[in-house]
Amino acid sequence: MPPVTQRTHAPTLPAGILIAGPTASGKSGLALSLARDLGGAVINTDSMQVYADLRRLSARPSVAEEEQAPHHLYGHVDGAVNYSAGHFAREAAPLIARLRDAGQLPIFVGGTGLYFRALEEGLSELPPVPDAIRSALRARAEGLATEDLHAELREVDPVGAETLRPSDRARVMRALEVFAATGRPIAEFHGARLPGSLAGLPLLKLFLAPERETLRRAIDARFEAMIVQGALGEVEALRDRRLDPLLPIMRAHGVPGLIAHLDGTLSRAEAIRRGQGDTRRYAKRQFTWFRHQMGPDWLWTPPEEALGRAQAALTSPVGR
Repeated sequence: MPPVTQRTHAPTLPAGILIAGPTASGKSGLALSLARDLGGAVINTDSMQVYADLRRLSARPSVAEEEQAPHHLYGHVDGAVNYSAGHFAREAAPLIARLRDAGQLPIFVGGTGLYFRALEEGLSELPPVPDAIRSALRARAEGLATEDLHAELREVDPVGAETLRPSDRARVMRALEVFAATGRPIAEFHGARLPGSLAGLPLLKLFLAPERETLRRAIDARFEAMIVQGALGEVEALRDRRLDPLLPIMRAHGVPGLIAHLDGTLSRAEAIRRGQGDTRRYAKRQFTWFRHQMGPDWLWTPPEEALGRAQAALTSPVGR
């Protein structure tokens, strides 16, 4: 009688793998490991890593890491662009189609919750705002308190103003820009949606959840390493461009404090502490957002167990 051999299960690949989690939790390393093992392509799902200006400060994968597997939507946007979740959704849709045609598994990795939501649920499609209108409105807004701008919004779009915090300058300005460009409240555009490219498809969704003190130490150590690796030079080049301070890249964690240091109003040590603190608070918000905004089908896992749990899920005989 022939020996009994134990049956193993080949990976049952989903339509995509989604890897989220707080900053400095090891997401990129996990994505790269899975991409190498499964013949996949890594797709950036982080709102800061799209920018060419901040490779080090945004913790983009290194050139050596990018050479180990295909990487997409990293460092391809100039800092002067107000890149949004809508831009991401429009770029991701044809990319997913191309990867499918090539037989490559898309592996989305990042910490921007709204980008993940766009993939599955779609987004409200807001109208484009001409550069001339945006520039004129922002020039007029310089020197005005955010609360004053919110009061202006309340006059022309009371419903939109009611949904926004008076201190949320970026979103208040966006609502004002939409009204200036169209003469219509921003809420009127919420019915038109960009479809979710992964809606209804089988997905493996992982959220890396480190122990809080471990994450705090990792964030602090990584920020210091970024400075050693040249992040201050990146910020200096960004400062010299004199971009609109409301642009997303100008509000990246660490940028305001490091610019203050370069301008001589903050010590190097204090700028680092401020960047570390901003990043830790952002990580806390990421935990909160995913816990309350995303569905129960996300697998929360300690980072050190994530690769094994992903492999187990992919080889499960139950299927996906």
